Amino acid sequence: MQATLKDIFKGKIVVVGVGNIMRADDGFGPALIKRLKDNIRVICIDAGSAPENYVGKIAKEEPDTILIVDTVHLGKKPGEYEILTKPDIVKSGFTTHDISPHMFIEYLERETSANIYMLGVQPENVNFGEEMSEEVEKTLGEITKCMNHI
Repeated sequence: MQATLKDIFKGKIVVVGVGNIMRADDGFGPALIKRLKDNIRVICIDAGSAPENYVGKIAKEEPDTILIVDTVHLGKKPGEYEILTKPDIVKSGFTTHDISPHMFIEYLERETSANIYMLGVQPENVNFGEEMSEEVEKTLGEITKCMNHI
């Protein structure tokens, strides 16, 4: 059974948006953080395209749950998403970042005792200088609304 955001949001939560806003759909993570930052009772961190630089900041919060939000090649239709655990993340593709999601999660595991998940969204387009696709923009609205009610 697929986990839902409500299922995984337990204890002190840190949501980490990963992605490059200059690369169309890859900006999903930072865009979600921008929308949530002042509207939700969780810690929101925009890690941009260098999430490894935020491990210390995340660990300092001593979270129970970490949700990494990023575009991931899931083999699904653009805008479709899935909540992934570490074994799923290792199998999935990745987009434009210098560090693999698996390595990032290993850093977080060493520095925290949190449960770590990834909200992976299938991108349509990660070309530099283009706008977010309609499908991914729609998903951004849906997830924002959902997280505002948790």
